[in-house]
Amino acid sequence: MIFKQVPVGTFQNFSYIIGDEDTKTAALVDPAWEVDRLLQMCSQLGLKVSYVINTHSHHDHVGGNDEVSRRTGAKVIAHTSSPVRKDIEVKDGDTIKIGGINVMVIHTPGHCNDHICLLFEGKILTGDTLFVGECGRTDLAGSSPGDMFESLNKLLKLQDDVEVYPGHDYGAKKSSTIGYERKNNYTLKKRTREEFIQFMKEP
Repeated sequence: MIFKQVPVGTFQNFSYIIGDEDTKTAALVDPAWEVDRLLQMCSQLGLKVSYVINTHSHHDHVGGNDEVSRRTGAKVIAHTSSPVRKDIEVKDGDTIKIGGINVMVIHTPGHCNDHICLLFEGKILTGDTLFVGECGRTDLAGSSPGDMFESLNKLLKLQDDVEVYPGHDYGAKKSSTIGYERKNNYTLKKRTREEFIQFMKEP
């Protein structure tokens, strides 16, 4: 597998390249910025971009969808509730096949209703649900702290050694593990659902 975490844009975003070395099939995850550079990287790696996958529909994650599709013919994949133009709809538990790589879709609403995380080969792309040392905002239109509580607990059921790759470079390091977050992320301290909702409302 070819896997690249690429810092892009002005909001400390990460885009991701997931490529199958055998078939040279690739997906770009959240290619909102610097499309030229992302496509050039794929070309240098010998990869054909067949898919764009959006973790969620906020503009800083989907801004390059149309350009990537136009230039590569890639199909856009997003959650069934996503308002973005998409070719393939997915829901919780679905599998996206990138060549020989199986990517499991985990629906994680909270930051927004259409949010998904992507689990494959010991890694999880957590978008704006879970950051290194933080979690996503729940004070935006379409956000829900109650849903975020459920989604974070869904991620905490994963094994400690699963590598966490977030949608933004907001933490002390660019990636971590579920085990690291379980021990060090203050938003993941044991709370009831009601306590978490109140916690997320605090300034």
